[in-house]
Amino acid sequence: MRVWIVFLLCLAGHALAAPTEEEPIVEEVVVEDAVVEVPFEEYPIVEEEPIVEEEPIEEETIQEEEVEVGANPVQVETGEFDEAIEVVEDVIAENPCLNHHCKKGKVCEVDESNSPMCVCQDPSTCPDSVGEFEHVCGTDNKTYDSSCHFFATKCSLEGTKKGHKLHLDYIGPCKFIAPCVDSELTEFPMRMRDWLKNVLVTLFERDEDNNLLTEKQKLRVKKIYENEKRLQAGDHTMDLLAHDFEKNYNMYIFPVHWQFGQLDQHPIDGYLSHTELSPLRAPLIPMEHCTTRFFEQCDADNDKYIALEEWANCFGIKEQDVDKDLVI
Repeated sequence: MRVWIVFLLCLAGHALAAPTEEEPIVEEVVVEDAVVEVPFEEYPIVEEEPIVEEEPIEEETIQEEEVEVGANPVQVETGEFDEAIEVVEDVIAENPCLNHHCKKGKVCEVDESNSPMCVCQDPSTCPDSVGEFEHVCGTDNKTYDSSCHFFATKCSLEGTKKGHKLHLDYIGPCKFIAPCVDSELTEFPMRMRDWLKNVLVTLFERDEDNNLLTEKQKLRVKKIYENEKRLQAGDHTMDLLAHDFEKNYNMYIFPVHWQFGQLDQHPIDGYLSHTELSPLRAPLIPMEHCTTRFFEQCDADNDKYIALEEWANCFGIKEQDVDKDLVI
């Protein structure tokens, strides 16, 4: 019996000394809070898919796929109706000369950079005059076919001594105008004052909806119009005109200021230049041969400009009654 026990022990020792087989690796798998040991061979193997790098999408491609949002709430994919939604407009470039002002004698032209500029007008491009009434006389005692021909010629002489002295003298062909003597020069402002007063009264009578006068001007002329002492328009003697000016002096203050404001336009600076005086001088000279001498006398300081104070003094308005606020 002992022999069998010893034999079994020898076998057991031999078994322990022999190399053992590799024990299976056990993985722990958690299933709903319970740990289950699963042999490694039985654990499912999931093969990883190869990672494919995505090619970057070009910006232009994205823009092509985006639908442009416009005012129309109905969106369509770009490309479906290219011909239908494509609008081609012919853009007509605006002429830069349309709103560019040039003084008399000059016309607007466009330079190489498409910018407007004023150049002297060719007198030959001026339209022919219809009649003699369109003729004008220059201070060079030359008759021009029209004011267009005159100013175009004056422009071509800019920068020269002759051009500096050349001005529009009066409307109509040149003719002999008798020299103005001292006695006639004294009478001229009397007739002129009366004429200015009657011009304003006439404008007031006709100015219902024509906007010939401003509201402030209407209020001042209304006082003259309704004054019973007003001397009515007519061919009056110098004595009567002188007497009326003395008795109704206040009626003449505003008309003298008003006429100054009508002439002082280019620019409005409180001075009358020879050019600004032209609208009044040119029509008057053929009828009133003292016009030129009168305006020359008004320029007391000989600076070629007539200030408001000089203008008022020429018409007998007192210094204390000169008021710039009346030049409306």
